[in-house]
Amino acid sequence: MIGQHDHANGAHFAFTDRWGGVSAVPYEELNLGGAVGDDPAAVRANRELAAKSLGLDPGRVVWMNQVHGRDVAVVEGPWETSEVPAVDAVVTARRGLALAVLTADCVPVLLADPVAGVVAAAHAGRPGMVAGVVPAAVEAMVSLGADPSRMIARTGPAVCGRCYEVPERMRAEVAAVRPESYAETSWGTPAVDVASGVHAQLAELGVPDRQASGVCTLESRDHYSYRRDRTTGRLAGYVWLD
Repeated sequence: MIGQHDHANGAHFAFTDRWGGVSAVPYEELNLGGAVGDDPAAVRANRELAAKSLGLDPGRVVWMNQVHGRDVAVVEGPWETSEVPAVDAVVTARRGLALAVLTADCVPVLLADPVAGVVAAAHAGRPGMVAGVVPAAVEAMVSLGADPSRMIARTGPAVCGRCYEVPERMRAEVAAVRPESYAETSWGTPAVDVASGVHAQLAELGVPDRQASGVCTLESRDHYSYRRDRTTGRLAGYVWLD
C-alpha cells in the first residue's frame, strides 16, 4: 500500500503504490484520484485506508485540483467546501496537517523545513516543471519562514527519462528551459527526464537534501502509469510534520 515512507527530523514523506485498496479494474486497487472515472465511494475508502496506514486522520489531508500549472495555495486546514482550487502546489505551516499530491507518471515533489515547521507538496509534470511550480512552492515556503538550506526534498515514482518519449521539438523546448531534462529513450528516440529537471531546480534553489525514487511508473506494474494504460488510477505522495 505505502511503497515508500521515510522521515527526517520530524518530517514525514510517503508514496503509495497501487495495492491494498478496494477499486475494481482498471483502477485496481488503491486508486486515490477522484477525477479519473473510478467509483467515488471506492476512492473515499482508499483515501481512508491510505491515511490510516500512515497514522493520519483522513479528514486532515489536503488535496488539490491539479492542472499542470505553477499556482500555489497556502493552507491552514482542509478545504471548507467541495470547491478545491486549481493549483499544483500546496504549502502549510500547520504541524500535523498532511499535504497530498496525485500522480500517474508526473513527478510528485515533497518538501519540508522541519526547523521552520513548513511543508509543501507539488505536482511537477513536464508543463509544470517548465512553468516553475517547484520554485514557486519553495518561494511560498520561504514566505512562511522556511530556508532552502534547511529543506529536505523527496521526489516519488515517475516516468523516467529512458521511457518518456516526446517529439524532438518538445525535447528541445524543455531542454532550453532546463538542460538537465534532455534525455534519450532506451530505444534511441528523443525523451525528457522531468525528475532530473526538478532536481536541478532544487539544487539551483539551494536545497541540499534531495532524494529521488528509483521507480519508473511506466516500467513498474506496481504503480499507475497514464502513458502505459491511459485509463488508470492515481498514486499519492504525502508530506507532514510531527
